[in-house]
Amino acid sequence: MSYIDLNSDLGEGFGTWAMGDDAQVLSIVTSANIACGGHASDPETMYKTLILAREQGVSVGAHPGFADPLGFGRRVIPMEPEEIGRMCASQIGALIGVAALAGARVTYVKTHGALANLAARDRLVADAIVAAINKMDPELPLLAISGTQSEQAARAAGHPVFSEIFADRGYLSSGQLVPRGQAGAMIEDAASAAERLISYLETGLMPVVDGDPIPLEADSICVHGDSAHAVAMASEVRDRLTAHGVTIKAFVEP
Repeated sequence: MSYIDLNSDLGEGFGTWAMGDDAQVLSIVTSANIACGGHASDPETMYKTLILAREQGVSVGAHPGFADPLGFGRRVIPMEPEEIGRMCASQIGALIGVAALAGARVTYVKTHGALANLAARDRLVADAIVAAINKMDPELPLLAISGTQSEQAARAAGHPVFSEIFADRGYLSSGQLVPRGQAGAMIEDAASAAERLISYLETGLMPVVDGDPIPLEADSICVHGDSAHAVAMASEVRDRLTAHGVTIKAFVEP
């Protein structure tokens, strides 16, 4: 693989409360998944993050999640699949509107937290999200967790989709992420994360906590922007991959 994207979840503050060091992370990554009022963010936070991304030449994605700011979108809210589709459409539309004011362009969609994990295993939810994005803009790609129902739903619908893997999360043999709070869910050591990624890029196989390594496709690597080690992790991953001959480049141009 000659190049790959590096993405991070950003714009996840609210009002005067900040989450993570967005400016620093935006100087490292090539794509930014910007929260759009569900699990986090507000119009001003969206606007400021979009401006920072535009100034850094970073591609922008809408990052919809369950409307649960107290739980940071990491709890499943019981909803029908069609309701989830409408929720995503409203959040994506909000970011597109603010992006117009910021002189930026939303170039893809990536779901957040519990919503992303639900869509990864529930085909009806994945289909509803893909259908909603497709009705808004059939050319707006989905960035999906590699090897999951989200990826498969987009492909079945003929909707553009790119696949991502995670630098700082553990995997199950199903291709889904180890649930937070369980052993092996988080990888906090930047050097270990980089080594795992280099091994993956050489073999196409991702280590899992419950079996033999599994094959995954990847157009992008995610480093979570809300963690304490986000800047160090993103820097280490970028530096190690670049030294390994991999070009870090957005999967969709800004």
